[in-house]
Order: sequence, then C-alpha cells, then structure tokens
Amino acid sequence: MKIPFHSTSLRLCLTTLLLSLSMAASLSAQEPAVTLTEQGKKLEQHYSALLDSLRAEVVKSLPGIEAQKKAAFLDARSALARLKPPGEDADVQVRKAYDASQSLAEAKTLDAARVILNDVDGTLENNTLDSKLMTSAIIRHGTPRGLAEFAQQGEEEKRLLDQLFADQVLMKQILVAGGANGGEYGEAMQVYHELLESSQRARQLGSIYQRLALGTALQQPWLEGKDKGGVHGIVYSDYETPDGQVSRYLHYEKAHVAGELDPSFKDMNTWECRFISNDPYTNEDLGWTREMLRNYRPDHIANPDYKWRYARFVKSDVPYQSPTWDPKLGTKSQQIVAGGGKCGPRAFFGRTVSRAFGIPSRRSTQTGHAAMNHWTPDGWVVCFGGWWSMNWCGPWTGLDFLLDSQAREHPQEYLKVLRAQWIGDAMGEENVSIRNYGKGGGFWDGLAFYKKRAVVADAEVEALELVGGMKLGESDELLGDEKAESIQISEEDRKIVVDKNGMFTIPAAACSRPTNSTDKIAFIESWGGGVQVHYSRLGVRPELLRYTIELPAAGKYELVARVATVSTKQQVIFRLNRRTLVDVPLPYTKGAWEQTKPQTVELREGRNSIMLTCRAPNRGVSIKEFSLKPVAK
Repeated sequence: MKIPFHSTSLRLCLTTLLLSLSMAASLSAQEPAVTLTEQGKKLEQHYSALLDSLRAEVVKSLPGIEAQKKAAFLDARSALARLKPPGEDADVQVRKAYDASQSLAEAKTLDAARVILNDVDGTLENNTLDSKLMTSAIIRHGTPRGLAEFAQQGEEEKRLLDQLFADQVLMKQILVAGGANGGEYGEAMQVYHELLESSQRARQLGSIYQRLALGTALQQPWLEGKDKGGVHGIVYSDYETPDGQVSRYLHYEKAHVAGELDPSFKDMNTWECRFISNDPYTNEDLGWTREMLRNYRPDHIANPDYKWRYARFVKSDVPYQSPTWDPKLGTKSQQIVAGGGKCGPRAFFGRTVSRAFGIPSRRSTQTGHAAMNHWTPDGWVVCFGGWWSMNWCGPWTGLDFLLDSQAREHPQEYLKVLRAQWIGDAMGEENVSIRNYGKGGGFWDGLAFYKKRAVVADAEVEALELVGGMKLGESDELLGDEKAESIQISEEDRKIVVDKNGMFTIPAAACSRPTNSTDKIAFIESWGGGVQVHYSRLGVRPELLRYTIELPAAGKYELVARVATVSTKQQVIFRLNRRTLVDVPLPYTKGAWEQTKPQTVELREGRNSIMLTCRAPNRGVSIKEFSLKPVAK
C-alpha cells in the first residue's frame, strides 16, 4: 500500500516493501514518542487494571474444553506450521508432494477445530459477555499506554474514550468493522466526532452516511496536521487523504445526494466504507473522474459486469507505456490518463476510478508488480494482477484478506469469529498472523481463524476469477472482447437537423456504416441522453465512419466536431466525397465536451459523402456530433 503509484520496476517495488516492513518493525520496537504525565501514568494503570479485571471475569465465564480435543487442535496446527514450502528450483514431484501434505494437514486442522467449535458454539453465539469482551479487545488493541497517551491530553480527550466504552452499539460497530487503524481509538473517536459535527446526515445511526463517517475515522484516525505521537500496533494505511477526512467525507455525501455514485454505495457496510474514502487522490480528482467518465466513456458506468465496471477504463484508455509526468496535463489522475503508465499508475487509477463512484478498492502489491483488488456484489476480485496468494497490502496478505471478506458475508457466523478473537484478546493471547496465512496466534485466536475457514467452506464460497490478470496488467494486448454491446439506435438519435441559418448538425450515430459497434468503434448511450460514438485507441486497423448528407447548395462550409478527449496531440481525418482529406486537430478536453476549431471545406450540391477515421496509433476520442455551417459569401 505504501508503493508510490508511479513505481513500476521490481527493484523499486521490493525496496519499498522492505522499507515498509522495516518501518513497521521499528514502530513497534522504538521508544514511545509521547511522554506520560503523572495523570497519564494514572490512566495507564487504570486501563491496565481494567483489562486485568475483565480478563479474570471472562476466564470464569468460559466453558471448559476437553484437554484431548484442545491438544489435537494445537498439535494439528503445529504440524501444519512445520511444513516448509519447496524452493523455486524444486521439481514438480517435490511440489506435488508438498501440496498433498499441506492439503491433508489443513483438512486435519479444520476437522480438529470443528470438534471444539461445536462444543463452544453456544458461548460464541451468546452476547452476554460482549461488553466485557469488546472493552478488553479495544484496550488490548489500543494498549493501556496508547489510550493513556490520548486521554492525558485533556478532559475532552478522556471524555471521548469514556463515551466509547459506555456505548456498546458503537463499540460493536467499530470492532465488526475491524477496529481503529494502529489501535488509535482516541484519535478515531476525535475524527468521528468532527465528522458528526460537520454533517447532520452522518448522525443518522445505521445510515450509509454514518457508516461512511465511521469507516473514514477508523481507517485514518489522525486529523490533518496532528502529530501521530505514539503509534500502537502495526500501522499501514493508505496515504493520508490530502483534503482531510472531514472534507473527504463531505465530498462523498454531496456526491451521493446528487446521485453521482454507484447504486450499490448505499448498501456498503462500515468495513467496506474503509476502502472508499482513503488514498492520495484529491477531491478534485474524484469529481473530475466521475464527470470525465460520464462524458467520455459512460458505457463503463453502465457495465452490468461489476468485475469490470469503472475499472475497465484502465484497459480501454490508459496505455501501458512509460508515464509522462507533466503538470501541464492537469492533476496526477489526469496525467496518468493522458500520459499512460505501467503497472503502478494503472493500478492507482484503477482504484481511483472505482472509489470515485463509491466502490471499495485496495492496493494489491505483488513481486515486481502493482495491481488492485475491488469489491463486487459477488465478492472481491483481483484486477490487473496475479492470484490472491501472490498479493499483499502492507502486512495483510491477499489470502487472509480474501478469507476475511468472504466470512463477513455471513454476519451472524462472523460474530462468532469475532467473539473468539475477543476472548483471545481478553486472555492476552498472540494474534494469528495476517502476514503468514493462518500461522501463529494463541488457542482462541487460532480457533477464530478456523471458524472463518469453516464458515467459508460450509457456504461453499468460491473466489471470483482474475480480472485481466497479469497479461492486462503488463501490456496493452487485446483480450478478444473489445467489441461493445449492441444498443438500439432510434431514428431520432440518427436525425440530421438543419436550423434556420442553414447549419446542419449531424449526430455521430447518423452514419450509414457501421450501423452498430465493432472492435474499434463503439456506439454508446450518452449520459445525458442520445447516442455518441467512441473511436477506441485499442486495435491496429483503422475503421471508417461513413455519412451521407444532402446539401441544398454547393459552396464552402465550416466543419466543426463536438468531441471529448483525455489525451493530447490527436486528430481525426475527414474524407470528403472520396477526394479531399481534412485533418482536424482535437483539443485536449480532459474528458469534457468541446468543439474543434472550424475547418473550411468545399462541398457540392446534393449528396455528399463524408468519412471519418483516426490514424493509428490513436488515443481514443468520443464524438457526439459534427456540424456544417455555410460560409457567408
């Protein structure tokens, strides 16, 4: 997640990863950055004593577990952990033997876990201990010292933590959503409070606005300009939101009220909202991305296949090439679209275009490559890269993220997962590693991991296939499905209009050939109504759009096209009556609709043939219409 979006080389990806891991390790090992005051020391003792007291109460309430069953589970986990994967140079037979041993050990461990889970199901289903367990989990994750560092700042800070511990509904919503990033619960409450103060809608408990506000606060629990001080636990969030969390939240609220976001946005839970509002794009980038797509490629917004919705723009219009970083092209997002890029910039914009419409997305770092993961109604997918086992995001591996996302689709069973984790927190157990899939962790946290495995296995959940895969992530090669969906084009959409001054307006859809979409030319329903034509950048062979116009008189006419482009130095070629070629330079419109500069052409009375094409290689242009205006003599 910390990979700069413009990095593409293996060396830079690996260097970034090593630096990130080193930073995470140093954060946990370094001396606290904040000195505790006398009041702070008392608060630390208070939180420590509270955790000890809660632990004692939880222990007394736990069911007894047969020693033989517990030993079988722990032994099975140990045997699985001892298996070492073969090296890269191992032959096929060695790999097959390892895969068989691992599958057998995994099955044995899951079976041993199920035996215990059946015995403790009543405990994990019961919410009687929730208040004690949730309080323990927050103190354990935030640490007594971390909470004391925040609370010692003043009465308001202490009140925010007291308010959290007194609100069981909020505690559960926070913990179900994954807890505060870095264990910074005080800072998260502070951000959340500011968001509630900034929006009446965000105060509607359970609404999408409240879920987005809380998700934003949990994912980025530091207000802009605030010293992070002591950071407790591994912190590996996306880059800080450049406009600040309050401004970012209000941007999404306004966009949703205006109907600009995906229809699924309103149903996102708090955990999913965490992957919408963060990252280094600006609010300007978000608004521009939505407007650009509505004008330039509205078909990507309407794509019924959520695996490709929005993100397909990367395939269609962000070329795989060395990037051109030029501030004259606009914002960082506009520079990526206009100048192209390799895996890093393309993955960055894939996340931006998804999140701009309210679709959760996350980074997907891979060895020598950058991809992305994003939400769909059928589960999360890997886009532009390798399988889940090949990717990670900070300390969180792809397989662990996938398992967690799949288990979350079954909320009642997932609550049992969380209660097992909370018991482990209350008992002071080590957490199962999110870096090494299923490894480490104490008894209860290990049981929680295998509860996830059981939930997903019982539901027979299957991960969605890759979207584009490494091939698309590392090239501009066609995948064979470039032809757009055919649409119904009405006579009204093809109607040529003549105004009182004799100016002809010819809709782009009024062509005689082709009559519908091809590999190169797409007929698209425009966002504001009507039909537009998109001349794709992909593919090598140029194609022609053919028009026939009946003119009342021969003479000179001004030829103007209404176009939308996302790159510079382009032109279309008009061929008039099979003889005259007219090169029309295209403006760099950044996805907005603009007119080309008028070109004076000679046309004859009666039927005129006009053909339009682009020289290869071209970067893509959307055309709404063109006009012919008589030149006064």
